[in-house]
Amino acid sequence: MKQLLLAMTGNQRARKIISSKAVTRRVVDRFVAGETEDGALRATARLTSMGLATTLDYLGEDCLDREQASATTAAYTSLLGRLGRAGDATNAEVSVKLSAIGQALPLDGEKVAVKNALRICSAAREAGTTVTLDMEDHTTTDSTLGILRELRREFPDVGVALQAYLHRTEQDCRDLAHLGSRIRLCKGAYDEPVSVAYRGKTAVNEAYIRCLSILIKGDGYPMIASHDPSMIAAAKELTNAHGRIPGDFEFQMLYGIRTDEQRALAESGNRMRIYIPYGDEWYGYFMRRLAERPANVGFFLRALVSKH
Repeated sequence: MKQLLLAMTGNQRARKIISSKAVTRRVVDRFVAGETEDGALRATARLTSMGLATTLDYLGEDCLDREQASATTAAYTSLLGRLGRAGDATNAEVSVKLSAIGQALPLDGEKVAVKNALRICSAAREAGTTVTLDMEDHTTTDSTLGILRELRREFPDVGVALQAYLHRTEQDCRDLAHLGSRIRLCKGAYDEPVSVAYRGKTAVNEAYIRCLSILIKGDGYPMIASHDPSMIAAAKELTNAHGRIPGDFEFQMLYGIRTDEQRALAESGNRMRIYIPYGDEWYGYFMRRLAERPANVGFFLRALVSKH
């Protein structure tokens, strides 16, 4: 089921069918904070009032159009400007997929992505917040980490996501677990071949713990992105064992998933950050969320057959 759903992220026929269903909107609203900037800001304000930090993602990926890459960049700078003017940037940052701002363009995609990312980082600094680079499929990892190094010359607080299921990630964690480095560790949400990634649940969990241990023992700032109770329990044990206190690390979860646990972690004194996606390019993100957890598929199917 997981492989089928992930395969459907790139299937235009499936996208058209699913996107055309009015009932789909009810399900999407659980995972996506609307299609507009206003919707994202309302979700941010609501979560902030509950003691939760946020990171906002303007949805879009695999952009092969310079104008679209510029439009996505402008959407981020607009959002950051509003966060800064409202004084809401203290607990809100942004997450950026480099493929959405030009990385995949032919010939000079990396240069375009760097230029656009620098604009976003500058807007974030002016607003009083930070940027984290999302990680995409394994073919982009070297490019993303190279762009990270370039951005950190001027903006050393730029964070990056690493995916534990990739064989290479333990070494990437060692390389990046230095003072001032912000690393979001997630399991991984793309359909990767066995040659580059662990595929079984047990193997992925074991890889996550190994990577997490490296980050927690290091000098950087770990961002523990998981909904898995066993991973959260392991993170608590590791942070306690190595003297990490709230403020030295944070938990992260996706908007709309395990909301009770999100609040419980925050109420127990942990920094809890919610990943808020918004925008009309929600299809690929939505399908990956369905693929990650069987409960999400059940939720979707129940909504499709519901008359209410």
